[in-house]
Amino acid sequence: MYLYVLDLVGVAVFAISGALAAGRRRLDLIGVLVLAAVTAVGGGTIRDVLLDRHPIFWLADARYLLVIIVAAVATVLYVRWGRVPWITLDVADALGLALFSVAGTQVAERAGMPAASCVLLGAVTGAAGGAIRDVLTARVPAVLQHGSLYAAAAIAGTSLYLILARLGLEHSAASLAGMAVVAALRLAAIWWGLTLPVFEVRTAELPVPPPAQSNAVEAPDDLHS
Repeated sequence: MYLYVLDLVGVAVFAISGALAAGRRRLDLIGVLVLAAVTAVGGGTIRDVLLDRHPIFWLADARYLLVIIVAAVATVLYVRWGRVPWITLDVADALGLALFSVAGTQVAERAGMPAASCVLLGAVTGAAGGAIRDVLTARVPAVLQHGSLYAAAAIAGTSLYLILARLGLEHSAASLAGMAVVAALRLAAIWWGLTLPVFEVRTAELPVPPPAQSNAVEAPDDLHS
């Protein structure tokens, strides 16, 4: 039951992230729902395909689609009452990454996968939906941005979760610790420019471009309806 609730919360948060991204691109209501759904269940769908889990989780349980619709419509209605700071999209995305990464790791763990596979599938569950959302809105996926702590944050948090769980810590506490690490690292990358070391090859024929100034999503204006 705990894993199920965690999954639904992750779906809701990522649906909000997708709806906000749709609002920035001025999509209609259908576009909002499509982008919210793709963001919310894209990573989990890829995870289930890789694990050969059938039927896909959101096809077997209509509550997932209901949560997506409610979260997306609620976001649209909320935005109509005022302007939403652009950083809201990044915060929602970071929270969704944290929730889905740990939830995906737990699904792989219950399927009997080894630790390395659990971490990989957790990162896929957390990052793939946001990557699909970014591609559909004509943005470079956050997971590929210069020095971005996106997949790295998911890997760090899910690894911590597995270590703590296997040391005997209660699953709920281990999950919260893992999610906190994922969210903290991702938000640190957005707000303070925390990055991984960048690999550079310097040649006369291929000069190295100057580093990016920021890892935050470019959006000087507030999001509004």
